[in-house]
Amino acid sequence: MPSRTRPDACPGVLATHEAADGPLARVRLPGGRLRAEQGRLLADCADELGDGAVHLTSRGNLQLRAVRDTEELAERLSHAGLLPSAGHDRVRNVLASPLSGLHGGSADVRPLVAALDEAVRSSDELADLPGRFLLAVDDGRGDVACEGADACWRATSPLEGALLLDGADTGLRVPASAAASALVELALAFQRVRGRAWRVGELDDEGRAAVLDSARPLARRVEPARLPLSGPPPVGTYGRVVVAAAPFGRLRATVLRSLGELVVTPWRTLVVTGVAGQRLADMGLVVDPEAPSLRVSACIGSPGCAKSRSDVRADATAVLDLGVRAHFSGCERRCGRPREPHVDVLADEGGYRVEGNLVPTAELGNALKGRL
Repeated sequence: MPSRTRPDACPGVLATHEAADGPLARVRLPGGRLRAEQGRLLADCADELGDGAVHLTSRGNLQLRAVRDTEELAERLSHAGLLPSAGHDRVRNVLASPLSGLHGGSADVRPLVAALDEAVRSSDELADLPGRFLLAVDDGRGDVACEGADACWRATSPLEGALLLDGADTGLRVPASAAASALVELALAFQRVRGRAWRVGELDDEGRAAVLDSARPLARRVEPARLPLSGPPPVGTYGRVVVAAAPFGRLRATVLRSLGELVVTPWRTLVVTGVAGQRLADMGLVVDPEAPSLRVSACIGSPGCAKSRSDVRADATAVLDLGVRAHFSGCERRCGRPREPHVDVLADEGGYRVEGNLVPTAELGNALKGRL
């Protein structure tokens, strides 16, 4: 078990992070769902209190940067239902299949997300969970089941699902009606045995066994299986909804106001209902699954981050059309890097290290073309 010597500094609305461009506030959206009126309020907050945009995270949440009045922000978000419990601000970390109930999947997990969030907020003990602890509910297609959740319920039929612990099938099968209770029991057991661990993967065998035992009364036992994974839904149209990408996960407030109800995904995309794909493209969102810009990602870089050695997003923009899957990082933390294979582009003195080899910034294009 790791011996943590520093506190968990995962930001929230009430405990912001002091970035180089000012306070950063993270707004939790269990399951990624955002009502239209909440989106409009967030857009107003971004314009009036922040940098004019909301920033998508890899956990389906939103961030506001350069916040000028954190108390005013918290008050506005609370009134909008985006901060329903001050004590649970940082622990409402719930991923869900973003197309669930809209297109495909074995089960509609949206009611389960709501029940799970309510159960987490009802537990005083869970208010002390680490801000990195992650729960997930997968509607059977296998999209969020592979996103590194500490505990996940994955539908195997409309009425039952598999419990996964740290991404692995436990062999426990839990009815959909008991899924929220089972996940809460796992979280409570983790809180009781974790010591200084922040994630289930940091527990020893005894700790993992104790966590797993907590859910057995709600489950039946089968042989663990290798369940198929699907990965994220590509951008494009799915029936009456559109999956669209915001370049570098930055969504301008003016665009957010026009989107209505949406789902924020853990892949920095949006599921939008009731807005045509062409209109979204006219707003600057990416709806073409073949767009080369979808293959390039980057951390916030400078001037937003004091640790960054370069304005990585500006340099990444210059090579967007190459079609190389690459991630630009301003420092060795490599924030926001994707899970899938990619070219590692790390800012360094004199340019960038492309897979470890120093390349002047002016020659980045040629270096990346060699990776096609």
